[in-house]
Amino acid sequence: MTGLVFVDTNVFVYARDSRDSVKQAKARNWIKFLWDGQRGRTSAQVLSEFYEVVTRKFKAAVSREDAWEEVQSYLAWNPQPVNTEVLLRAHEIERRHFLSWWDCLVVAAAHAQGCVLLLSEDMQDGMDYDGIIVRNPFTLSVSEEASSYAPIPKLATRHRGRGRPRLRPHAETTSS
Repeated sequence: MTGLVFVDTNVFVYARDSRDSVKQAKARNWIKFLWDGQRGRTSAQVLSEFYEVVTRKFKAAVSREDAWEEVQSYLAWNPQPVNTEVLLRAHEIERRHFLSWWDCLVVAAAHAQGCVLLLSEDMQDGMDYDGIIVRNPFTLSVSEEASSYAPIPKLATRHRGRGRPRLRPHAETTSS
């Protein structure tokens, strides 16, 4: 099974960042894989964040012209605009999952585009946000992508639950 994959800002940034060659290679591999399969998706918010980071926050800043060319190339992925649908869904996600507002907008944009996977280093790996599975692209290889649509199973806890202990029903007594 193959589905659409939403790419968060940090993946695009690491693909440009030569300070961590391992993450750079993995990010580039993901982007090429999604580009070749025409399954990559993102949002206008993500592309704006990418532009801001690589032109202003990198120690060796990328020129505005080079960064803009890269942003323009990702316009082929039909980036999701921040519109009423995305805002309403982001608000619902915030209420239920207590994510930061910016992460809620990312998850909502992934929903709006029908994605099944969201590649992000910034969110909890394996979380399922109403059908959007978050995976860390630096721990998940491209070859494992299709198997990642199911959330990572939660480990059974060894701790007792909180609250009052459950009452056991009393055994019926019979009078003689």
